[in-house]
Amino acid sequence: MRAPAVQRRTLLVLSASQVIGGVGQAIGIAVGSLLAAQIAGTAAVAGLASTSSVLGAALLAVPVARIMSSSGRRAGLIVGYVAALLGAAVVVAAAFADSLALMLVGMFLFGGGTTAGFQARFAATDLAEPHRRGQALSLVVWATTIGAVLGPNLSQPSGALGEALGLARLSGPFLISAVLFALAALFVAVLLRPDPLLLSRELSAETWEPTAQRASVRRSLSAIVSTPDGRLGLLAVVVSHSVMVAVMVLSPIHLGHGGATLTVIGVVISMHIAGMFALSPLVGWLADRVGRRRTVLVGAVVLAVALAIAGTAPADRSGQVAVGLFLLGLGWSFGLIAGSTLVTESVPAAIRPQAQGASDLTMGLCAALAGALAGPVLDLAGYAGLNLVAGVIVVPLFLVALRAVVSPGRGTAG
Repeated sequence: MRAPAVQRRTLLVLSASQVIGGVGQAIGIAVGSLLAAQIAGTAAVAGLASTSSVLGAALLAVPVARIMSSSGRRAGLIVGYVAALLGAAVVVAAAFADSLALMLVGMFLFGGGTTAGFQARFAATDLAEPHRRGQALSLVVWATTIGAVLGPNLSQPSGALGEALGLARLSGPFLISAVLFALAALFVAVLLRPDPLLLSRELSAETWEPTAQRASVRRSLSAIVSTPDGRLGLLAVVVSHSVMVAVMVLSPIHLGHGGATLTVIGVVISMHIAGMFALSPLVGWLADRVGRRRTVLVGAVVLAVALAIAGTAPADRSGQVAVGLFLLGLGWSFGLIAGSTLVTESVPAAIRPQAQGASDLTMGLCAALAGALAGPVLDLAGYAGLNLVAGVIVVPLFLVALRAVVSPGRGTAG
C-alpha cells in the first residue's frame, strides 16, 4: 500500500477513534469538578479533579511516547485508552466510597484518554507531506468535535443511569466513559494498520538509531528550545492549554452559583468544546497557508478577547459565558495546532516522538498547576479575577508571537 493511501486510511482511523474517545473524555470532564465538590463538601477543591486528570495526561505522555517510539503509534494509543478506562472505573468506586483521594487517583488515570487524544494528532503527521502537516494534524483534532460536543450533553441521562444502578448520580457519566474507552482501544488495535510511525521510518532515508529512540525528556526539550520556532511552539501550547484549563474547569462552578442546571452547564461546555475543535480544519489550513507564527499570534488575541467576555459575565448570564468559552476554545485551537506543528518541525525526525511527548508533558504540567491554583483564585477573587489572571498569562505569548511575526529572522514558519 502506497504512503498516500496509508495516510488517508490513518486519518480516517484516527478520526474515528477520536470521536469515540472524545465522548468518553468529555462526559467525565463535564461533571468531574462537580463530583469532587460534592464529595469534599466545598467548591475550593473542585479544580483538583481536572488538575489530577491534566497531571495524569502530562505524566503519561512520556511513557506513551516511548512506547510509540519503540513499538509504534498503535501500541501507545492503546495504553493511553486502557489507562483511562481503569481511571473511570476507579472514579465510580470513589463516588461509592465517598473518597476524594481515591477519586483523584482515578482522575489521574482518566487523563490517559487525553494523552491518547493528543498523541493521535501527532500520529496524523507521520506520513503527511511537510506543507500539509498543519491540515493533517487539525483534521484529527476536528474529529474530536462530534464526541466532545455530544459528551457533556449526555450528563443528564448518564446521571440517571448511575442512580438507577444505585450509584451517585455524578458517577454515571464515568460508567459510560469506561465503555467508550474500551471501544476506542479495540478500534485502534484492530484498524490502525500499518502503523504510520513505523511505516514512515521504513520510507525515510534517515538512519534510525536505538539511542535516538531512548532520548530523555531533557534532551528532547533541549532540541525543541534550540530554535526560535521550537520555543514559540512550546510556549503556544503551554499558555493556550494552561489558560483554557484554568478557566474552563471552574466555569461550571460559576454557572452553578447562578442556578444553572446540569443541562445548561452541559450546553455551555459543549459550546466551549465546539470552539476547541469545530473550526480546527480552518485553523490547520491557515497554519499551512499564512504561517504557523501568524496563526499563534491570532490565537493569543482570540484568547484575550475570550477572557474579557467570560470574565465580565455574571453567574446567571450563561449565554455570555458560553460565548466567552467558545472563543476560549477557538484561541486554544489556534495555539495548539500551530504550536504543535512548530514543535514537530523543530526537531529531527529521529527523536520526534519523544519531543512530542516532552512537549505534552510540559504543557500538561503547566496546565495542572494552573488548574490547581484556579480554585483558590476563584475563592479569593471570583470568576472575574480568575479570567484576569489568565489574561496576564496570555501577554507573554502575544509579545513573543508578535516579535516572531514582525522580525521573523531565519526560517519559513511565517
